[in-house]
Amino acid sequence: MIQQGASVSVDSITKTFSSQNSSGYFKALDTVSFSLEAGSCTLIGGANGSGKSVLMEIIAGLDEADSGTVNVSCNGRKTSTGLVFQEAETQILGETPLEDVMYGLKNCGFSRTDAEKKAREVLALSGLAGKELSPARFLSGGEKRRLAVAGILALDMPLIIFDEPYANLDYAGVKAVNTLIRMLLTSGRTVIILTHELEKSLALCSRFIILYHGRKVFDGTPEEGLRERLESWDIRNPLTSYTKAEDLVW
Repeated sequence: MIQQGASVSVDSITKTFSSQNSSGYFKALDTVSFSLEAGSCTLIGGANGSGKSVLMEIIAGLDEADSGTVNVSCNGRKTSTGLVFQEAETQILGETPLEDVMYGLKNCGFSRTDAEKKAREVLALSGLAGKELSPARFLSGGEKRRLAVAGILALDMPLIIFDEPYANLDYAGVKAVNTLIRMLLTSGRTVIILTHELEKSLALCSRFIILYHGRKVFDGTPEEGLRERLESWDIRNPLTSYTKAEDLVW
């Protein structure tokens, strides 16, 4: 299953929300702009409250910006965006993985036979072969993320955004998510990873963007970003040497 990725253009996006402070509002995003090539992998980093999730929702069309434009296109046509939320279980609608993936396919007009065939195919691609009929609510955190991705693969979405994909995962779960991301990139899709845990996926990315209080404060390669004073943007630089137990504290 080969799919050309989507290109992404974000131009001067601003988003404000009402607030209880004296000004009456705060800017969640402040004139954020960038462009991403089709088939690329980008990490957008930032502390909690930096605007990452708001940006994700605007790119995906779940919310509207106050000003600015977003264009997500594949082969010159506007296209949909697949989202993998931090709490992936909120995306699960079926009692089993097979039923969950088939739900979206049948809503798109697939017959039951064709929907089941494609659902089994994408579940295998996502590493869930053998668990098609397992209770979806009993899947591990990493498996629930894989199920969310299977549903996106079934609908051939060329852009996939992961929102804090490593939250509450153990080492094996983190490795499983990264295996999934590598598979998506090999298939030609465009991937955006929103996270503050840089050490878990930055090496997968060719682009590194940092948001701080709603503004884009860095945009470059991972190597360039790691030379910045990341702590000034409330991000811990992962290039830290651990040689003794006393080092293992933040």
